[in-house]
Amino acid sequence: MSSDAGTQTPAPGYARRITSAVNGWWFAPVPRARIAAFRVLVYVFLPLDVLLLRPWGAAHGHVAADLYRPLLIGRLLPLPTPTPTLVLVVQYGMVAMAVGLLVLIARDRAPRLQTWLGAGAFVFYLQWMVISFSYGKVDHDRFAFLVALAVLPTAGRAALRDMTPSPAAGWALRMVQVGVVATYFLAAVAKVRFGGWGWVNSTTIARAVIRRGTMFADPLLQMPWTLQLSQWFIVILEFVSPVLLFVRPKVQQYVVAFLVSFHVMTFLMIRIIFMPHVVCLAAFLPLERVLNRPNR
Repeated sequence: MSSDAGTQTPAPGYARRITSAVNGWWFAPVPRARIAAFRVLVYVFLPLDVLLLRPWGAAHGHVAADLYRPLLIGRLLPLPTPTPTLVLVVQYGMVAMAVGLLVLIARDRAPRLQTWLGAGAFVFYLQWMVISFSYGKVDHDRFAFLVALAVLPTAGRAALRDMTPSPAAGWALRMVQVGVVATYFLAAVAKVRFGGWGWVNSTTIARAVIRRGTMFADPLLQMPWTLQLSQWFIVILEFVSPVLLFVRPKVQQYVVAFLVSFHVMTFLMIRIIFMPHVVCLAAFLPLERVLNRPNR
């Protein structure tokens, strides 16, 4: 008797259904207008980020070269050591690309040029991240934004009022969504990895309130259990965040509204907000409806 007589081989149709389901999830078509609107959000935010919100990366061009400890990607490529000239070229180069992209998107012109400018904006922003975070501090709120810059040029031509379904646009937005969820989930992993499970009962948020609290947060120092409860809530929220990728679009919209409210509340209490990450939460929203409302 054959030793594998009891082994059951999955039917080819079963494998095809799995493959179809996976492809259907990754490449679920969305209107091209949605990716166009998301491009506008991203390319409007990019100049605001590097010129107004977080311009301090430019100061690293004047830091002594021996203090430069490039991130892994900066060692693998390798990327040049920041200088004043390099920093200015990177900073204003990507701003010029973003402005050019906004003009072309608004006029629905030169899709191939849009692709090249989008790719250039991604490369320059990646260099900007290495310049900003190779001196001992790494923020995690720009991961999804960097993913967005990487995948947006792959979505092809998209006009703000083009409601044609596009699998390429669906894939690009799905990648951004995965980047958003990975930011939450890996933040929880990092808390447990470096702080242990005791992090949830520590005084992390209490220290943040003492250092940079506002009138909304300071009263909570008199009730420290509320701050520990907040830490439990944050860790649980981050660990269950992958569920957001698989719920219905309507539920996603409610969850995104809650997450945006959570980030705004955090800013009001301890003046911390992850703006690039908040921008990328828009990848879950039907942005095309804002521009294509039916006439009444």
